[in-house]
Amino acid sequence: MGLASVLSASCSQSAPGHPEGAVVLGTLLPFSGSESAVGRNLEQAMLLAVDDVNAAGGLDGTPFDLRSRDSHSSFDRGLYQLLALLYTDEVDYLIGPEENDLAGEIQQDVKALDVFHMLPGYAAPSIARSETRGGWMRLAPTPFDVGCALAMMAYREGVDTVNSLAARDDYHGNVRNEFTTQFVALGGRVLPSVTFTSGEPTYAAKIESAFAARAGRTLLAAYPATASTIVTEWTVSGRPGTWFLSPALRTDVLLANVPTGTLDGHLGVSPSLSLRSECHVTGEAQDAADCTTENAAAFIGHYARRWGGEAPLPAAHFYYDGVVLIAMGLVYAKATGREMPLSGHALQQVIRELNSPDNEAATWRDLKTAMEKLRAGIPLRYAGAAAEYEFDVYGANLHYFMQRWTIDRHAFADLAPVPVTCRGLR
Repeated sequence: MGLASVLSASCSQSAPGHPEGAVVLGTLLPFSGSESAVGRNLEQAMLLAVDDVNAAGGLDGTPFDLRSRDSHSSFDRGLYQLLALLYTDEVDYLIGPEENDLAGEIQQDVKALDVFHMLPGYAAPSIARSETRGGWMRLAPTPFDVGCALAMMAYREGVDTVNSLAARDDYHGNVRNEFTTQFVALGGRVLPSVTFTSGEPTYAAKIESAFAARAGRTLLAAYPATASTIVTEWTVSGRPGTWFLSPALRTDVLLANVPTGTLDGHLGVSPSLSLRSECHVTGEAQDAADCTTENAAAFIGHYARRWGGEAPLPAAHFYYDGVVLIAMGLVYAKATGREMPLSGHALQQVIRELNSPDNEAATWRDLKTAMEKLRAGIPLRYAGAAAEYEFDVYGANLHYFMQRWTIDRHAFADLAPVPVTCRGLR
């Protein structure tokens, strides 16, 4: 029995509550298991985006719809459900998954089926090659952007030495490598670092080894479940040294599972949710930024009104934008006579074309006007809930600022953003 037949035996092609003939967007999210805290929040962002683009006319009257499956926070079960989206549900437009290893595992399937793959997650695989089949777009900052911001933070603070305690996975390994490489390029020195495998019963020996180096700053690069165990054991050991915290750790899940106050004063970075037009570079060395947050605050209010006062996670801004970018690309492609249904490769090219800095901006707050102009064949770039989008030749969104933050009285507090100024160091 072939793969599609096996999947069909356990997964229904139709689902109640889904409009007939809709443009189906497929997504895989962790609704259960260790990462379940984020799945529902991210899905709600996409459902809100579907509501908004449908209210703006959909694809010339055809509605968009979201088909969600559960990764169970598990590689094996998640892969099964991801393949079901591709081969049973036969989705042409895939969003996520949040898990890096799953996204990497299906690259050949995406290419073979010529599917469009939107990657909003922080830990999404890098995309740095051109393909003739399949289309990938990465929305969140790359490990290079994160490493640059961390290196600049250390440099500005006058730190001479750094090291890291990092999970042994692709994303956190790349963040660690970019941080240390760019810190060396700025004139700093890297001391011996330590890696670990998530799920170990204790990290006490790893913590002791990392802080024995006595680095000025130690980067903790891990997912929240593991990081909370590490921080708790670090607290028991007397809290040696000072942490830098990686983007995935800006979540209440971390704070809820570590001793109160233990991380106060430690610094981290995450994607800036200010639009590029809301920021300007400051300082004699052009190494600081001043940004307003009106756009992000407006989206938080929009999300909260739809979902009973609940606030979106920072990553939810990117998931909302992923849906809108797909819808805008399809509407413009149809208006300009592209052959429909659009292949994944063709849709990636259309979205890159639309998001040229030369085009007029369209905001998420007025999608009705934006869709009307796109249907008239007018190209528009997207000023979304998370960013003003501009993509490189491979489909990775360019980021010019990262958000710097600290923990104050066991709560996250924003500090001045950091410009991503390391591109000349490549």
